[in-house]
Amino acid sequence: MTRVLDRPLERTAPPSPAEHTARRRALLEWIALHSLGVAVALFFALPFVFVVLTSLMSDSQALSRDLIPHPWEWDNYHRVLDTPGFLTWWKNTLLYAGLGTALTVISSIPVAYALAKFRFRGRNLALMLVISMMMLPPQVIVIPMYLFWAKQLDLSGTLWPLLIPMAFGDAFSVFLLRQFLTTIPDEYLDAARVDGCGDLRTLLKVVLPMARPGIAAVALFQFFYAWNDYFGPQIYASENPGAWTLSYGLESFKGAHHTDWNLTMAATVLVMAPVILVFFFAQKAFVEGVTLTGVKG
Repeated sequence: MTRVLDRPLERTAPPSPAEHTARRRALLEWIALHSLGVAVALFFALPFVFVVLTSLMSDSQALSRDLIPHPWEWDNYHRVLDTPGFLTWWKNTLLYAGLGTALTVISSIPVAYALAKFRFRGRNLALMLVISMMMLPPQVIVIPMYLFWAKQLDLSGTLWPLLIPMAFGDAFSVFLLRQFLTTIPDEYLDAARVDGCGDLRTLLKVVLPMARPGIAAVALFQFFYAWNDYFGPQIYASENPGAWTLSYGLESFKGAHHTDWNLTMAATVLVMAPVILVFFFAQKAFVEGVTLTGVKG
């Protein structure tokens, strides 16, 4: 039997002053970076926390300096939902945001595809026109557009003056999609044409599956815009309470409950919650589409 000799443990040399300084500096940088991140997170989160806590207070407590509800008034949300017209505002907002997003995406994709992958005379001019439309404030054309929709087509008091233009594309959506489609290599399209695919089939079978992050980003941008839009419903639907959206109806609700801050905050939470949930579940596709990264196989 072989005898195993005990060996003395090897002693590790203590860190040099330079190594000790480097480790200490790395630790301080880590603490500073994460402290800054926590501070920024609190800066954005605390107002929302304040709104939620206030929405769960009683009428008298909402006017006091208390920060924590006692007791928790969950019935405030039920009182808001029972407000006449609130569910109608919800329905109108879902129609405006949902249908408007679908129309914008469907109408913007072919235009962006043509500007990104087709070679034709005047393509650069068309792209410049799209960019120039992005720079045009909507307030500049609001009067002639209102006269057209309200006087010529008699559509005031409805959301159709806001929905119908979305069926003809949106400059920002076209530009963002065009920028994403340019990252798709032309070899994929050439291979599809060699296999006998026409332009429409190439768009449906090849381009759209690879452009899903960009389409998701455009859809989310448009959904958020329509959900939070106050200017458009104020111009076209203010005369008809049955066509109000949540953003415009919330202003009326706040005016009727200007001393009931708990109910106002509860209504605000109900308006914000869907947008926050949509972004929470779709943030990965949203960030990926905005940064315009990679090609999806």
